[in-house]
Amino acid sequence: MKYLEYRDVITQQLAQQFDEESANIEKAAEFCARSVCSGRVIHVFGCGHSQMFAMEVFYRAGGLVPVNALLIPHLALFPRAKLSTLQERIEGFCGQYLALEDTDPRDTMIIVSISGRNAGVVDMALEAKKNGMNVVALTSRQFANSTTSRHSSGKNLMDVADVVIDIKCVSGDAALSMDGLEPHFCGTSTVLGMAVMESIVAQTVENCVNAGCTPPIYVSSNLDKGDAINAEYIEKYSKMISCL
Repeated sequence: MKYLEYRDVITQQLAQQFDEESANIEKAAEFCARSVCSGRVIHVFGCGHSQMFAMEVFYRAGGLVPVNALLIPHLALFPRAKLSTLQERIEGFCGQYLALEDTDPRDTMIIVSISGRNAGVVDMALEAKKNGMNVVALTSRQFANSTTSRHSSGKNLMDVADVVIDIKCVSGDAALSMDGLEPHFCGTSTVLGMAVMESIVAQTVENCVNAGCTPPIYVSSNLDKGDAINAEYIEKYSKMISCL
């Protein structure tokens, strides 16, 4: 049964990921905790489907308040998915977009791109580094090493980042196959990447508390007290978080 095979594949990849990438997850959380305790923010960026990773940790119950999701409309699957593919390959756009955001050297930039090859993510990483930020990349080394860069520098995202968390999907992401069907199917990078994102949040919260810094965390707006608590956070951070 293919759904059970998928479960086995994702279980194995998750175990490998946490066994081999723990030190990098911890380092990413150090950067993030430093940003939070400095009163600054964590920017999260991805193109196309990778915008989901920014959405996952932005403006949600139990999530850190100081997360700025860089949900650039030009790179979204809506209104036309093909346009996001074209736009992420254009050099010179994402770096200029970041200039429109409230940034600071104390910020942390997390960029998710499983291949890491497109000009948009490399541009964003280079611009964040130029602004003095620490850059964390979630990318698949296997996937990246099987492709060539689409950036004029010849660099891949993993060549620019300060910390690389290797997402343990296969090259091309699709993990399953069967007789009588040529293409592979069912990606695993979303499950793996989401687990990493939430793990970074978990360790960031622990690091903040251990440092004597209370991290601001959203409360569910469906709790009676939620709206009042969240309103205070939004008022405090709205100038630094463009989506608010």
